[in-house]
Amino acid sequence: MRLLKYSHACVRVESDAAVLVIDPGALTERKALDGADAVLITHEHFDHLDVDALDDELGKRASVRVFTHPAVAEKLDALAGAVTTVNSGDEFDAAGFAVRAYGGLHAEIHPDVPRVANLGFLVEGSLYHPGDSFDVPGDAAVDTLFVPISGPWLKISESVDFVRAIAPRRAFALHDCLLSDVGFQVYDGNMARLSGCDYARLAPGEAVSLS
Repeated sequence: MRLLKYSHACVRVESDAAVLVIDPGALTERKALDGADAVLITHEHFDHLDVDALDDELGKRASVRVFTHPAVAEKLDALAGAVTTVNSGDEFDAAGFAVRAYGGLHAEIHPDVPRVANLGFLVEGSLYHPGDSFDVPGDAAVDTLFVPISGPWLKISESVDFVRAIAPRRAFALHDCLLSDVGFQVYDGNMARLSGCDYARLAPGEAVSLS
């Protein structure tokens, strides 16, 4: 299998048999959904969920299935027939990929901002995408972690501590469209130095092996 990182928070996992896409939001290239068999949506924010893009893709391939929290499913009325709701702790099959959901709430932005539902997804027992949270996936032996590095709800020390708590073999940057070129240098430098594992930031569309 291989994985591709697209802009901001989108990750695409490809096997010989199927394609799984996580969080193709409005900041993500639509080609990330090309040929998708299943889509996982962590939460409802626009940078993780692009309803129009999903509608267009489902119009091309009626077999595509979307898996997400019940609160997010409410935003997808037009796609209701293609949506399966899942909750924290659920284990399910998404186009042949084994997935388990973790967490439950988006990280706090501010006490005055209501927290929305958020699920992290562990794929094939080794790849973890937390959405907008720092929820640790139990005692799962995570090999490849996508770690959020920028946003109004986090600081770099939280990103570092999240990686250290999970202790993966490698970590890749996630949720990074809000940074400038200078910001990338600062954040990537700190993450590489402090996270305690192999850390990198993949360019949009860059692929690596999931093994």
